[in-house]
Amino acid sequence: MFKDCKTGGYNLEGSHACEQRLISLVLIIAIAYTCAILQGRLLKSKGVQKYICRLKETHRQHRRHSTFWVGLYGELWLEIFLLCTKDGCELMRLKPNKSLNFYRGLKAASLMQLCF
Repeated sequence: MFKDCKTGGYNLEGSHACEQRLISLVLIIAIAYTCAILQGRLLKSKGVQKYICRLKETHRQHRRHSTFWVGLYGELWLEIFLLCTKDGCELMRLKPNKSLNFYRGLKAASLMQLCF
């Protein structure tokens, strides 16, 4: 949670807020953090986390991204995917052997739309 509130997500140390504003900011971050964690858990339970980020890299001992990160960037991934779907369909006509991967992505996007 410490990294998520600092450099990994909300950049709390960059706010330079006074005491009263810092208290308000921490309260807002706590609410947003809870929402992102719940969203990340929901996305993981749907099995679409692997489309948002790499689960684990070979040289790393631990996961690359937290549940918070998955929840925070899952909606952004979905928006970008839906924005690029038309171009993706055109590219699939050029490479039909890759269509299975594309359809898996479409299925993941439809599952994610239910979450948001």
